[in-house]
Amino acid sequence: MKLLTHNLLSSHVRGVGPRGFPLRLQATEVRINPVDFNPDFVARMIPKVEWAALREAAQTLPEQPAEGYEGDEEFLRKLHHVLLEVEVLEGTLQCPESGRLFPISRGIPNMLLNDEETEAT
Repeated sequence: MKLLTHNLLSSHVRGVGPRGFPLRLQATEVRINPVDFNPDFVARMIPKVEWAALREAAQTLPEQPAEGYEGDEEFLRKLHHVLLEVEVLEGTLQCPESGRLFPISRGIPNMLLNDEETEAT
């Protein structure tokens, strides 16, 4: 699971609502997979990323992107690395509201819920 994916996931346990984001990431195995650098893609992703959640997961980013980040190649390369090259192979995601753990196995987060955890229809 790439950190870009982590930034999009939230808990859908019944009763949690918007407080199910961001999921707390606990990685036990991480791999770095080199990916060709595309500064335009990375710059376009910045407005779509929940920065605080990404910063918490990565723990190496500045508090906010600097003004003019589109032209800052060093910054874009660091963000490219965090978003696209860091891959969590094993670990867990934890709902901040319910405490529910979602396992990550072989890079795939299992976000399936039990019947009693889903919204009543």
